[in-house]
Amino acid sequence: MEPKTIKTTPFAGQRPGTSGLRKKVRVFAQPHYLENFVQSIFDTQDALAGGTLVVGGDGRYYNREAIQTILRMAAANGVARVLVGQGGILSTPAVSCLIRKYKTQGGIVLSASHNPGGPEEDFGIKFNVASGGPAPESVTEAMFARTQTIDTYRSLDCPDTDLDQLGTVQIGPMQVEVIDPVADYAALMESLFDFGAIEALFNSGLFRLRFDAMHAVTGPYAIEILENRLGASPGTVMNGVPLPDFGGHHPDPNLAHAQELVHLCHGTDGLDFGAASDGDGDRNMILGKEFFVTPSDSLAVLAANAHLTPGYKDGIRGIARSMPTSQAADRVAEAMGIESFETPTGWKFFGNLLDAGRITLCGEESFGTGSDHVREKDGLWAVLFWLNLLAVRQQSVAEIVTEHWRHFGRNFYTRHDYEAVNAEAAAGLVYHLNILLPALPGKRLGTYTVAYADDFAYTDPIDGSVSKHQGIRIGFEGDARIVLRLSGTGTEGATLRVYVESYEPDPTKHHQDPQDALAPLIRIARDLAQIEERTGRAEPTVIT
Repeated sequence: MEPKTIKTTPFAGQRPGTSGLRKKVRVFAQPHYLENFVQSIFDTQDALAGGTLVVGGDGRYYNREAIQTILRMAAANGVARVLVGQGGILSTPAVSCLIRKYKTQGGIVLSASHNPGGPEEDFGIKFNVASGGPAPESVTEAMFARTQTIDTYRSLDCPDTDLDQLGTVQIGPMQVEVIDPVADYAALMESLFDFGAIEALFNSGLFRLRFDAMHAVTGPYAIEILENRLGASPGTVMNGVPLPDFGGHHPDPNLAHAQELVHLCHGTDGLDFGAASDGDGDRNMILGKEFFVTPSDSLAVLAANAHLTPGYKDGIRGIARSMPTSQAADRVAEAMGIESFETPTGWKFFGNLLDAGRITLCGEESFGTGSDHVREKDGLWAVLFWLNLLAVRQQSVAEIVTEHWRHFGRNFYTRHDYEAVNAEAAAGLVYHLNILLPALPGKRLGTYTVAYADDFAYTDPIDGSVSKHQGIRIGFEGDARIVLRLSGTGTEGATLRVYVESYEPDPTKHHQDPQDALAPLIRIARDLAQIEERTGRAEPTVIT
């Protein structure tokens, strides 16, 4: 079975974003499009020749077809062994877990994360390096450069591999192992958390919970861990069967897209605990009875209580957060006397800090939380962390968070998303803000005085690399902030994200609604950026 060399020409626009290359399915399904990008991985990652590769995805539309293409190309490019999840399924954190456990030379993740799936919706691909984390910019830029000059790719002419049957098969000289997608990840979770204490909580008769897998990849993981291993009642996992179109829903675990779960947590008979994860399993939403935990608060609470879990019983070394994430975690780090870091958005920026042992926990406001156990954010890990804390502290979600606020103060926080905005209008808005920045420090905006204003740039403390233009920051005296940035996770137009934050030390004021507490700053942000005038949007698409 000899490799074939197929002629091709470059496609424009194959530069990976913060989480790989994302486009509509119809774009990926074009002849040679996926192949060009995959070949760029093999052409720039020499260690894969003769090495081991992990492959899997979130089960969205085009997942299986893409895996068959990748397997044929991997064999033709000299990969010795591929580990692929049964049914083509592997959550993003599970891919990282497998890369690290079996010391492979990398992994390919097929997902567009929390974006919708289906024939007319989104698909994505990204490469994870041997550490288990997303490829750094030096790697993704090399891949992109290769896509711009590529003229051939290599593949084998062979039948499809049976992805549903566990076991080992050969594709030419390459060994393919179809593995249980859950087993290794579940074993890792059991080593980090007190499964006995969580099981006792479930069996107490005093605790009711649901986990919404959103018909996405975490369904099999949650059923195995929560129901089979921890003894939660059958049906605890909602929407647990992964579907190519996620059941026609948007697999984004937030208050707008997980409304059934939110409803179950409301009222006098509401659930004690609700949680959800996204398309590829790396995000999480945490709910208590009539209580929403912001991702920023979640990171801070987990950091302050990490010593209560087996995997972190000796404490944590440091905390990192993305720049738009609230400063709540910084206050925990300061109180604990450990390092804290502010990085650009994108999990790859945490990788060097994790590998260097400078941090243990990290998180992003976009519902992503993680630690040094893998090199990706991890939705189910965060859920189990919370369940472990609830079991040990014997308090409700609301009690744990409000007690945290009393001790550290509350960072009121909200994010307003303006989705599918005209790209030129969005770029003009950012350009307009950059012109304003130099004159803002010292200026009075409403009742607030600007302390600093900049376009955030980050110098990596480990390798010295510099990342510029990572978002507009406007900070005020008294630790209030406005942040504006364009997101790179969409596939159409631009998504403008506006983040607003204000610190409140007075416990008597902690129970305000964030939209009320932040209303003056929200108005300042809209007026300063001329959002309605420039985008035509009077209101955001989603508020979280």
